[in-house]
Amino acid sequence: VHTIEQAIEDLVYFARNVHLPFPEAIEDGNNVGPDKNPWILVGGSYSGALVSWTMVSHPGVFHAGYSSSGVVQAISYYWGYFEPIRQYMPKNCSADVERVINHMDLTFTFGSKKEKDALKTKFGMPNVTHYDDVAGTLRNQLWAWQSLTPASGGGAFFTFCDALEMKNGTAAGPNGWGLKHALDAWGQYETKYVANLCGDTPQDDCLGSYDSSLAYYHTIEVDNAYRSWLWFCCNEVGYWQDGAPLGWPSIVTRLITPQYDERQCTYWFPEAFPQATRAKTLDTNRKYDGWNVKEERLFFVNANKDPWREATVSSDYHRRRSTSRQPIHVLTSGYHCSDLLTRFNIAPDIKQVQDTAVETFTKWIKEFVPGQRNAKKDLGTEIEPLVRERDEASTTIPSVDVTPPVVDLGVVNSGVSTSPSSNDGASPGHVGPKNAWQLPPVQV
Repeated sequence: VHTIEQAIEDLVYFARNVHLPFPEAIEDGNNVGPDKNPWILVGGSYSGALVSWTMVSHPGVFHAGYSSSGVVQAISYYWGYFEPIRQYMPKNCSADVERVINHMDLTFTFGSKKEKDALKTKFGMPNVTHYDDVAGTLRNQLWAWQSLTPASGGGAFFTFCDALEMKNGTAAGPNGWGLKHALDAWGQYETKYVANLCGDTPQDDCLGSYDSSLAYYHTIEVDNAYRSWLWFCCNEVGYWQDGAPLGWPSIVTRLITPQYDERQCTYWFPEAFPQATRAKTLDTNRKYDGWNVKEERLFFVNANKDPWREATVSSDYHRRRSTSRQPIHVLTSGYHCSDLLTRFNIAPDIKQVQDTAVETFTKWIKEFVPGQRNAKKDLGTEIEPLVRERDEASTTIPSVDVTPPVVDLGVVNSGVSTSPSSNDGASPGHVGPKNAWQLPPVQV
């Protein structure tokens, strides 16, 4: 099995043992290890976290590191994924999305079966058996935010918002059009979206999560990167992208909590997880320092609009103060890993941070002394105050240890089985919902 520790050891082994095919006149390719040359580790997102985790666990191997949108803090109940989206999406769109989500949660929790079935039919999912699967599918439009870049224009995400907020050529004001229009508009959009996504695949096979025999859970090709990522999530980092806690605005259903995803870990990896188990996030953060990382020559770049912001050192919960030895830059124009591509330097703050990185690493490389490991310095632990000013309507940010809402799935899914289905070994094809944003925008 693969672990974070093994991923780190791979990087360290490569640096110490690689032979590079340099011409002899330039350098001996067997003589390029980190004891003789300044190695720089660069990564973004998960690999950005690996930069930090590797430098923490193996100090001195890599002379410097660059972490873009590095998700250094393991978080099981990662409802914060959707916070930057809610905060920076058009206000009219977020207002109506919140209304629809609240209405769906109330209907699926307290409504009659007739009311529940009418609502899932309105959203084009009459044949999805479990109501939490119906509500969870509405996250697909929001996941499109992660694909935004400074050069992407609107993309599928804003096509979705236009479908909700444009009426007869007129855009809604900041409060949106209200629940009735939003239900009708999103219902029409979702119906076409689901038809496009699922095609001829039965809806429960396409969007359901309760049939453990689906081929989706048993595809074990070597290059199945999503399965590898799920292994990390189930074991070490969590990152379950769920609805916000009660009392806080939410653009995602609260019927989806970590138990929804942890249940599916028993389908993906039944031998490792005979029962649903919480990921060992405390162990991960203790081992690799998470938000509290303090490493020499570690350059962080994050972005306010990045949905992974709350897992970085620029989290609203634990915003670290930048220092000269561990710089932390926060972009206003960027999204997820926007700084890694030079073509996005059309945004002034991205160009500035890229120029600063070149200048900083030039200086740090000059500090390298072959065979010498620099003594670890006290970089300080100062934390910026909690960020409260993003949301005008809410001033008290939930506790970092807030627990997810308690969901009685027996009530929500009353009249249907909440136990994994057994289709006598049948393994129909499954459409991976995590790839849903790769579809072209729906034309309404």
